[in-house]
Amino acid sequence: MEFAYHRLARSTPGYRWWKPLVTGLIALGIFVVFTIVLVVLLLASSLVFPEVRPVIAKLITTGQIDNSLPVVLAFSLSSIAVILPSILLARLIMGPRPVGLLSSIAGRLRWRWMFRLILPVVIAYGASTLFSVLVLPLLAGEVIPAASVTATTLPVVLVAVLFVPLQATAEEFFFRGYLAQTIGGWLKHPLFAILLPVPLFTIGHQYDVWGLIDVSVFAVVAGWLVFKTGGLEAAIVAHVVNNTVIFVIGAFGLVDVNSKTGSGLGVAISAVTLVLYAWLVMRAAKRFGLERMRVIALPALPDPATIVHSEGGTEGTVTARG
Repeated sequence: MEFAYHRLARSTPGYRWWKPLVTGLIALGIFVVFTIVLVVLLLASSLVFPEVRPVIAKLITTGQIDNSLPVVLAFSLSSIAVILPSILLARLIMGPRPVGLLSSIAGRLRWRWMFRLILPVVIAYGASTLFSVLVLPLLAGEVIPAASVTATTLPVVLVAVLFVPLQATAEEFFFRGYLAQTIGGWLKHPLFAILLPVPLFTIGHQYDVWGLIDVSVFAVVAGWLVFKTGGLEAAIVAHVVNNTVIFVIGAFGLVDVNSKTGSGLGVAISAVTLVLYAWLVMRAAKRFGLERMRVIALPALPDPATIVHSEGGTEGTVTARG
């Protein structure tokens, strides 16, 4: 029997419709504990580094996150990254097992397949970044922004490289993994698993209308890629590279990492980038021979032509005759 990614919860014998809901509650409790630990560590850092006290005070009193500052960026990324161990631990407690079924139909992250995604993501996001930073200003008659190096540039780059992969992976495991498989356990058609988590993913980002549309486009394409490839790998790679590039070029003053506004042009560029990436991924999947369905072997049925039965304490064989 074959199971697509969003139906993997039903590929295990212990599945019950209510178990994903309990898993979510357990994950929420673990997440709260991790968050408290992070807050304590953030406050403790102010004792070691007095210069960050004003930054932390502003964060606590106003709730404003300045991602151009290494300490704040590390905290904001970590506060999302802890979703990953929270949902994995909750699945370990409640099932289904293996927990790796959240990763792909193979029951794990397919690292060889992820390596094959390097070329597609470099082509798509490399072209998009060059166009946005270099070509677009020229077309608009503006000056190409000059890179600048400050005291926070290197620390921000290091924080982005170390923490963004965890942050982006956590979001994919929750939205395109846990939520998609929860919905897929209830509703068979993949569109439900792809589209229903999109609003929850979108409202978690504090952007204007154009920014929210941009995020929604990513969520839809990422969800489609998860279904078509049978795992989270393609979505994780795109998410990690997108966010890392933004924070790295932001560290050099080429973009505003705290901007909450988008534009129709920005949405168009993102959409083209994602479509190009998805096309390249599907071509790579075909060449790689990627499996997208989990096959579960059912117990063999007896040959209908030969039925063994017991009657009156003796066994015999009845053979069908034509």
